[in-house]
Amino acid sequence: MLQAYSAAAVRAAEQPLLSAGRGPELMRTAAHGLAMGVVSVLRSRGKGIYGANVVLLVGSGNNGGDALYAGAHLAARGARTTALLTSARTHPEALAAFGKSGGRCLVLGADGAPVSFMDEARQSDVVIDGLLGTGGSGGLREPVAGVVAQLAEFAGDGPAVVACDLPSGVDATTGEVHGPVLSADLTVTFGAHKTGLLSAPGEQSAGTVALVGLGIGQQLGPPELSRLEAGDLAAFLPQPSAAAHKYTRGVAGVIAGSVQYPGAGLLAVAAASACGPGMVRYLGPEQVAAAIYVRNPEVVCSQNSPDEVRVQAWLAGPGIDGDQAQLDLAAAAIASGLPTVVDAAALALVQPATQAATNEHLILTPHAGELSALLARCGVLVSRAQIEASPLAAARQAAALLGAVVLLKGPTTIVAAPNGAVFTQANGTARLATAGSGDTLAGILVALLAMSAGPIDLARTAALAAALHGQLAQTDVEQPINAGLLAARIPAVWAELSQKR
Repeated sequence: MLQAYSAAAVRAAEQPLLSAGRGPELMRTAAHGLAMGVVSVLRSRGKGIYGANVVLLVGSGNNGGDALYAGAHLAARGARTTALLTSARTHPEALAAFGKSGGRCLVLGADGAPVSFMDEARQSDVVIDGLLGTGGSGGLREPVAGVVAQLAEFAGDGPAVVACDLPSGVDATTGEVHGPVLSADLTVTFGAHKTGLLSAPGEQSAGTVALVGLGIGQQLGPPELSRLEAGDLAAFLPQPSAAAHKYTRGVAGVIAGSVQYPGAGLLAVAAASACGPGMVRYLGPEQVAAAIYVRNPEVVCSQNSPDEVRVQAWLAGPGIDGDQAQLDLAAAAIASGLPTVVDAAALALVQPATQAATNEHLILTPHAGELSALLARCGVLVSRAQIEASPLAAARQAAALLGAVVLLKGPTTIVAAPNGAVFTQANGTARLATAGSGDTLAGILVALLAMSAGPIDLARTAALAAALHGQLAQTDVEQPINAGLLAARIPAVWAELSQKR
């Protein structure tokens, strides 16, 4: 399981080593890892170190020192290296090592970078971003910001970008982005993964993230957030025991779809059934049930109320907009006390937790606009755009105020629990941004809840569902995809993940 930490936690963990005089050792370790990251990018582009053209953006302090030492390593092996010094407080030992190895330095002026540097950068193979580290805040200022904005225009057909510790302008702790940011193809981060590199929107500017260990693991303490990796998915996906039967394998209850929006019910039920629970029960209109029988004849459909049937978990909400009978069923499921996935229209039924009422059995699955409405009911006015700019903070706040697990959908899915636990998953791609994809995710999640044996970790199960849902977009990547195709992919993807146990 990947674990990430705030910038403050990483700095605190490094401090005993720095106090012991091991700062130069840590910097050289970091710089060597950064240089190896550059080498890996060069090789991925069919190039070697000798004769490669590498430019460095060098800030003050240790981040600039890391970049310069890495540049020195590359220059000593035949790369042409040019550094743009953006501060008079450049790390002196690293600067000396860079010059001794043959690196060339240019100085940023008040009017911006020298023309020769921009020409060099345009023709380079790799740009190393060593401007701001974990101590940076508020983004880049002029004239550095102008240089980065110009370099960002090269994106696509220009040089590869390797970020030193994190892309400059990405907040290491929150994931917020203060532009302009030079989006990286590779981020080589040091000591520990930073929460901002595993949260939107910062993750979308970081590219692939590689960790260079500095031996601080024992000093880090509890993580700020976790991420399930392939081995975790294999371990946590439920598998039936030899003695299992349809009731012990879990019964998932689904309240979704309406005469106006039947598709949401079909998609959610299909996804739930494809995960292999013992049974899926559907409560809803006869017209939707008839369509479900055509696609999934194994599903048990009825017009009962939730207190008249036996299930282990409920899904309530997809496609029930405007259908009062379905909304009433959703309210009953929410009040049942069973683990319940609350999605779409049913989110409007959730109220802030009080001493008299608890939401601890609920998993809410909003997108940013729906989360804005949920927070408004808690007296917190925050726009969709503000949530998208800082989704980690918004999800945490909502979980605390509502007393429920919140799964906030987005390019990085964020799962926040009232106890402070956070997971993030980024297994999917933009291919999943289609109508009905969220209904499929909801169906997967209710099935996993129903199939769970023993005490259920709601947050981890929500992260597991998000990860499995994301993996559905990783197969047949050349083919178009829509939500109707997703459920059929679940068994094969499940089997592939299970083989990694």
